[in-house]
Amino acid sequence: MPITTLQNISIPTEGSGSNSSLLMPKLQYRFRVLLDSFGTTGGADGTREISRQVVDVTRPNLSFEQMTIDAYNSRTYLAGKHTWEPITLTLREDANNNVQKIIGQQLQRQFDFFEQQSAISSGTYKFQTRIEILDGGNGINTPTVLENWSLAGCFLQQANYQTLNYGTSEAVTIALTIRYDNAIQTTGSGELA
Repeated sequence: MPITTLQNISIPTEGSGSNSSLLMPKLQYRFRVLLDSFGTTGGADGTREISRQVVDVTRPNLSFEQMTIDAYNSRTYLAGKHTWEPITLTLREDANNNVQKIIGQQLQRQFDFFEQQSAISSGTYKFQTRIEILDGGNGINTPTVLENWSLAGCFLQQANYQTLNYGTSEAVTIALTIRYDNAIQTTGSGELA
């Protein structure tokens, strides 16, 4: 016997037939992060090594400055310049030091710590970041991208190598703060969200 009450487990909206069943939510643990042109390799191997060791990532946050327009005996408010907040990417370190090596390459691209020399221009060290929310497919069922964030003009604002601790069984992690110039959110089919 089919369960017909599932169609009633939702929030009714206006109009006839507005109370349809809930849709499957996006799940926090079904995602991947891809860093393009990161480190000196900048190729698929570096991207793959970083992506495999991601623990968590924050999605972009946006805020607008407020503009106040005073006129006669009232005022109105407008959206001013916007600011994209940095994201945080936490990575698990591997026993071959691959993650640490690739992060070190990226930091060295941004500033040569031995020679005390900065990069000539930002184009020589900036990278791209993609945060993709997936549907859970794997293996023969290729994952479908449900949501994509593309971050342009990224650089490492901070690299935190975290603590070591005798009293825990957790993996060593590195937390990266990534500053970027712009972010575009699209659906899995590439349409603007």
